[in-house]
Amino acid sequence: MSSYPELELKVIRWSEARKIIPNSTPAAQFKKLQEEIAELHQAMANDDMVEVVDGIGDSIVCLINICALYDLNLTDCLEAAYHQIKDRRGYMNEEGIFVKEA
Repeated sequence: MSSYPELELKVIRWSEARKIIPNSTPAAQFKKLQEEIAELHQAMANDDMVEVVDGIGDSIVCLINICALYDLNLTDCLEAAYHQIKDRRGYMNEEGIFVKEA
């Protein structure tokens, strides 16, 4: 099994080989991400775990592409988000969504 950094590099190389990077745009990759999220939502509604895994993976590929087009690293973005949320306080609402304190 590959490590995350190895997989991220493979995705970037795959995208470069197909000219997605540098010829696409973050906006175009965001549109693709929305399509993948919609497919993930459908897979969840159908309780289709094979397609759930595919939808999550395809969404991560789009996020990696967006990062690469902005010369960012997905792990750095995740770490920045973690530092913002690590001390966050709030509550779980009736729909199972965490609502942060104001």
